[in-house]
Amino acid sequence: MLDDPEFAVISTNLPNGFPQQSVVWVARDGNDLLVSTIKGRRKYDNMLRDPRVSVLVYPKDNPYSYVEVRGTVSMTEEGGRELIDRLSHEYTGGRYAGDDGTDNVRVVCRITPEKVVTRLH
Repeated sequence: MLDDPEFAVISTNLPNGFPQQSVVWVARDGNDLLVSTIKGRRKYDNMLRDPRVSVLVYPKDNPYSYVEVRGTVSMTEEGGRELIDRLSHEYTGGRYAGDDGTDNVRVVCRITPEKVVTRLH
């Protein structure tokens, strides 16, 4: 599941302790997961303040099977544009144009697993 272009949900922690969730594209790099975001987005600010995250990946053709990765995130601007283009190619077949004409700063979010939970159905 982690090597196929399946949608994922990343959960971060809001300042008041409630979870915040976003649907994201995800890639695997060894044991780590990679997610792209933009500086200043809610999930970016949440992860900057509290690096604990959870990512849930489930295949669209079998949503009762899933992989949940709980871990900590580190972020860098290096490779940000390359990652979103790579993910866009895998998920849509083309270059990512959503940032064209903006001053968005793309960030690579590297999630290092501390616990992995799977359910295969």
